[in-house]
Amino acid sequence: MDTGVIYCDDNRQRLGHLPANSVDLIYLDPPFFSNRHYEVIWGDEAEVRSFEDRWEGGIYHYIEWMKERIFEMKRVLKPTGSLYLHCDSHASHYLKVMVDDVFGQENFRNEIIWRYRRWTGASRSFLRMHDTILFYAKDADQATFNRQFTPYTEASLARKQSYHTRIKGDDVYVTSINPKGVAENDVWEIQLLNSQSRERLGYPTQKPEALLERIVKASSNPGDIVLDPFAGCGTALVVAHRFNRQWIGIDISPTACNLMRRRIMKVGALEVRLVGMPTTMDDLRALKPFEFQNWIVDRVNGIQSNRKSGDMGIDGWTFFLHEPVQIKQSEGVGRNVIDNFETAVERAGKKRGFVIAFSYTKNSHEETARARRGGMDIQLVTVEDLLERLDEVFVRMGTSATGALPGLEAAPMPQIDSKRRSAEELVKSDEGRA
Repeated sequence: MDTGVIYCDDNRQRLGHLPANSVDLIYLDPPFFSNRHYEVIWGDEAEVRSFEDRWEGGIYHYIEWMKERIFEMKRVLKPTGSLYLHCDSHASHYLKVMVDDVFGQENFRNEIIWRYRRWTGASRSFLRMHDTILFYAKDADQATFNRQFTPYTEASLARKQSYHTRIKGDDVYVTSINPKGVAENDVWEIQLLNSQSRERLGYPTQKPEALLERIVKASSNPGDIVLDPFAGCGTALVVAHRFNRQWIGIDISPTACNLMRRRIMKVGALEVRLVGMPTTMDDLRALKPFEFQNWIVDRVNGIQSNRKSGDMGIDGWTFFLHEPVQIKQSEGVGRNVIDNFETAVERAGKKRGFVIAFSYTKNSHEETARARRGGMDIQLVTVEDLLERLDEVFVRMGTSATGALPGLEAAPMPQIDSKRRSAEELVKSDEGRA
C-alpha cells in the first residue's frame, strides 16, 4: 500500500479503496458537533456542502454519518491496530455508544481526558477545560501498546527515594523506583497552542504535536502506518514522520492538502504525493469560488488575504514582493475589473498587481496598456499559464529569477484567518444567495 500520500477526497470514499488489515494506527479529529463555525476553516465550500449534509438531521444524523466511516476504519486496521477518536462533550457519549457497537465493548481501552488551560469568559456552568479521546483496539488481546512514562521531577524523585529507602544491616538502598519515571494515566495535561507558538498555523482546532506524539508512541512502532482520515493541517502526519512512522492523510479541502504537503516537507519528507487535487482546466472550472481562490494562491506560492472578499478587494499577495493578486473564476474578464483592481492596488501603496482568470477581453488588455503608461503595471495571468507555464509566472511575479519553484523551506507557512469568511456566508454563497 502506498504511504507518504495525501488524498484530497471525501474520506468515506477513500477509505473504501484502502486494503483491509493494512493500517497500524488511526487518529481522527472530526469536526465537533458543538460549533458550526469551526467546520469551515479554510473557506472551502466542499466543506460547507459536507457540513450541511451532516448536521441537517441533528445529532443522530451526525452519528450515522460518523458510523459509516468508523466501519471502514475498523476494516482497514490490522488486528494489532488501534483507533483514537477525538471528540468533545456535545457528542462523546453518543460516539462512544456507536463505536462500542462497531468495535465491541471488550475492545474499548480508555476514555482519555486531555486537560488544558485557557482564557474563558463568564459562564453559568463550570468552565470547560478538556476534550475526550476514545481509545479502542481492533483486538484488545493483540493490540500494540507501548507504555508511556513521565520523568520524575527533582522534588518528586527525592520524595520517592525517601519513601522507598530501606536499611538492612549496614546497607542502605532504594527499592521500587522505575528509572523511566511515572507511568502515564488517562488524564493528560498538555497545553493548548498559544498565539505565539511556532506550531500555530491559524487553524482554530489545531492540536499540539505533543498530544499526537503521546498517541503515536503508545500505539505504533517505527515503520508502522499511521492514518488520519480528517487530516486538517497535518499534525498527526508531521508527528508520524518525526518518529519514523509511515503515514497517510485524507482531507476534503484542497487548501488543507496543499498546506499539509508544505508542512510535512518542512520537517524533512522528501516525497509527498497529492492525489485527487484539481489538475485540469475543467477541474478548476468545477471548483466552488473559494476553493478556486485558495487553489490559485497556493499554486503561485502566495499569501492569503485575510479580509473578506469583494470585487474591489485583494484576494492574495505574491510571496517575495508582496504585491496584490486578484482572482476571478471567469472567462472574458473585462475593463471594469481591471479599473477596480487598479484602485485596490493604489490603495495598497503598490505600483504592480496581478489578475488571474481564465481569459480576458481586448478591452482589458487595452486598459493594462493605458495603466502602464501612467506608471501602474497590471499583469494579466491566465489559469492555463499556471497549469502549463508556471515557471514563467514565477519570473513575472519576482518569486524566482530562474522560473524554478522556490524551495518550500524558504516559504513561510500560511497563516489562515478563520474569520475571513464565516460559515453562514459560505453556506449562502454555496446556495447562490451571496
